[in-house]
Amino acid sequence: MKKAIIIGSGPAGISAALYLQRSGKVQTVVISKGIGALAKAEKIENFYGFPEPISGRELHENGIEGAKRLGVQFIEEEVVSLSYNAEMHPIVSTTQQDHSADAVLIATGTSRKTVPIKGLKEHEGKGVSYCAVCDAFFFRKKPVCVIGNGEYAVHEAEVLASTSGSVTILTNGLKMTAEVPESIAVIDKKIVSVNGEVTVESVQFEDGDTLEVKGVFVALGVAGSGELARKVGAETENGRIKVNEKMQTNLPGLYAAGDCTGGMLQVYKAVYDGATAGLAMLEYLKQ
Repeated sequence: MKKAIIIGSGPAGISAALYLQRSGKVQTVVISKGIGALAKAEKIENFYGFPEPISGRELHENGIEGAKRLGVQFIEEEVVSLSYNAEMHPIVSTTQQDHSADAVLIATGTSRKTVPIKGLKEHEGKGVSYCAVCDAFFFRKKPVCVIGNGEYAVHEAEVLASTSGSVTILTNGLKMTAEVPESIAVIDKKIVSVNGEVTVESVQFEDGDTLEVKGVFVALGVAGSGELARKVGAETENGRIKVNEKMQTNLPGLYAAGDCTGGMLQVYKAVYDGATAGLAMLEYLKQ
């Protein structure tokens, strides 16, 4: 039996899971670490089938229960990257293990988290990166740092450690929430600015100290949809994943649906995208 993995348990992901599982021909697995943007929706009104307002959390839980009833498997793990094996089958890597599949849907919503550090945006593409796998090559034997304090930051630091001169995790004043290898340094000071005339030269902290680096990699929270797509070579534009009318990316067996593809950030649209992706994935898996 073919296997489909859906990254994300929101409306788009669950909608796709329902269509895939109901076919009876696909093993459907949803990998998700949490509720996502729906947690911030106190009330969702004017939604078909609900005469009274429903909270985002309730809607999320109802969707999951419906999918579980059909037999969809749920795995609660944090996804850190995507890749392909020698047979060009997608691999979803989490903090615990690698999961192989015949098709994958990215339905993790869109990142709304930013960090107000002076000089960070100005140096994007000039030493500031959001993808270690994509840009590690450009910083061989050079000192780099990763801004973040979780599993995602550690993963990016480990990727960079194999090629860079040195790697330091900067928590920007927060406590680390993941275990860090002894070979990777950690600085928990608040960051004031990213400095450099043309390209990145250093990071300055609130206490006046500076860290000389040539690259700054941003890995806040968990890996977002855009980061996952870029890591594997999928096309993105202005932070959204580019897909065709079947919600397929430019890569075989890789689909995206919901907020991560842009457009109207509404539950209705996410559900439609998920249904479209689920049906397209079924068609692809029949080949």
